[in-house]
Amino acid sequence: MMRGIAMKVADKILPGTKIKGKWHQNEYTVIKSLGKGANGAVYLVQRSSGLAALKLSDNSMSITSEVNVLKHFSKVQGKNLGPHLFDTDDWDQGGGSPVPSFYVMEYIKGVPFLDFVKARGAEWVPVLMLQLLGSLSNLHEAGWVFGDLKPENLIVTDSPVTVKIIDVGGTTGIGRSIKEYTEFFDRGYWGMGSRKADPGYDLFAAAMIAVNAGCGGRFLKNSEGEKLLFEKIDSVPLLYKQRSVLRKALKGQYAKAEEMKKELLRCLAEPEKRQTSSMGRSSRSGQKTASPPPKRHSAQKKPVTKRKRSSGGSHSSSGWMDTFIVVSGVFILYALYIYHFLLP
Repeated sequence: MMRGIAMKVADKILPGTKIKGKWHQNEYTVIKSLGKGANGAVYLVQRSSGLAALKLSDNSMSITSEVNVLKHFSKVQGKNLGPHLFDTDDWDQGGGSPVPSFYVMEYIKGVPFLDFVKARGAEWVPVLMLQLLGSLSNLHEAGWVFGDLKPENLIVTDSPVTVKIIDVGGTTGIGRSIKEYTEFFDRGYWGMGSRKADPGYDLFAAAMIAVNAGCGGRFLKNSEGEKLLFEKIDSVPLLYKQRSVLRKALKGQYAKAEEMKKELLRCLAEPEKRQTSSMGRSSRSGQKTASPPPKRHSAQKKPVTKRKRSSGGSHSSSGWMDTFIVVSGVFILYALYIYHFLLP
């Protein structure tokens, strides 16, 4: 849930406004608003060396907390866990006006997650999910949980296509209480777990991002939240292929993001084989099996290349090159898309 804070200054900055730091004397010209949240507003600004994103807040403690998170991220060598931090300061407007705090970070130019999926096709969802799980794995290893993980906090860049996590306002140290969340992506809201910061909290939200994208929007919870989510997954062909992974993530059965990522790779590698084998075992044991949901007609873009079966290469290899090879084999079904895909 987005906990509101009265914005006296941060929420009302007009394009062309010049923000000058009280201590470092760096000046920034506001170009446009990039978004508003519970703890401040983010603006695209022009600085002496180019474009940047500036977050302004009347809550100095919030700014301090987020700056500390970004500083911690920068100490993790070889990991791109968040936007690069350029500056932090106060904006003293004089005349006894309130003094809001701000920090300036790297501006990540891209397309919002759901807009990208809508434009390119839902087949991109599992591809982006693999990238997201890789980023979450690095984040968790550094001792943090993102917390307020949702499509609005994800940007997809081009050349190569890469999903990026933005807005670290909800990032929480592992073991603490989640400080910021959005109900639809919160396991506590669905009655499927606590709001304690652990990797499973983010993995639940990651699964809900896939559900959100696959269903074409959010929906209201009923008295049987878990059952409703599983029914939604089973009713959408794209999600049905990933149902075993999504169910485990929603039920908190993954201890690490890397586990979920590897199972998603295997699940997508041989979906038909897995389903046929499962149905065969159930049939031999005399149990009834649920048929996959019928394919729906949609306007989603489909690959135009001929589909081929995977050669069944090893899925246990590790490292950048091995992972890339595995992903390339897995997504022959999505050949036109994977041509542009590189894992982060």
